[in-house]
Amino acid sequence: MFRVMLVEDDARLAQLVTEYLGAYEFTVDLVTRGDAALDAFRTLMPDVVVLDLMLPGMDGMVVCRQIRAVSAVPILILTAREDSYDEVSGLEQGADDFVNKPVQPRVLLARLRALLRRASGKPDGADAGALVFGALRIATSDRSVSWRGQPCVLSNTEYKLLLVLAEAAGQVQSRDAILKKMRGIEFDGLDRSIDNCISKLRRRFDDTESEKIKTVWGEGYLFSPSAWA
Repeated sequence: MFRVMLVEDDARLAQLVTEYLGAYEFTVDLVTRGDAALDAFRTLMPDVVVLDLMLPGMDGMVVCRQIRAVSAVPILILTAREDSYDEVSGLEQGADDFVNKPVQPRVLLARLRALLRRASGKPDGADAGALVFGALRIATSDRSVSWRGQPCVLSNTEYKLLLVLAEAAGQVQSRDAILKKMRGIEFDGLDRSIDNCISKLRRRFDDTESEKIKTVWGEGYLFSPSAWA
């Protein structure tokens, strides 16, 4: 799944885009004000930004410039304006693509996919192989993890366990299956290393109620994809 930050104050268009992209490989987070976009970007760490120009609080051009100053994330501008000056200005401010409204959802989908394909080759760009669940982001390209917009330093074992669970999000993983994926060995019924590591991960990610990484008694552990907001 890829994460899209949609900065748009048109509720009808936002709903259309969210529903359409949500049917494919995208999760959409909506921001309705320009002056809230940068803070939202730092929290969400999206793979791509879809940005309207005419926004309350702050003009979209300014938002584009702010985001580009801190990230190489792909930015696609959506606007009802027809002035070619806006397109040139948007590209000069750091936008990667520019689409006039009204836009057909399938066209927007194709443009986003193209942007992500190009970005996957940029060392500072979005990681097309990243796993994103709410405020958690696992970048498989450099084995980095961020939580609520901040880097989270994990041990090698913690990272491997988190990745194993996240790649099987929504599915119960037995201790045997986890050990086989991590070490290539079977669970002997006595090894408590997985349980201990689960406890460490819960502490790191404020999971005191075991809602993010659930214990399924008699079966194993389940990574809940909806609990990381």
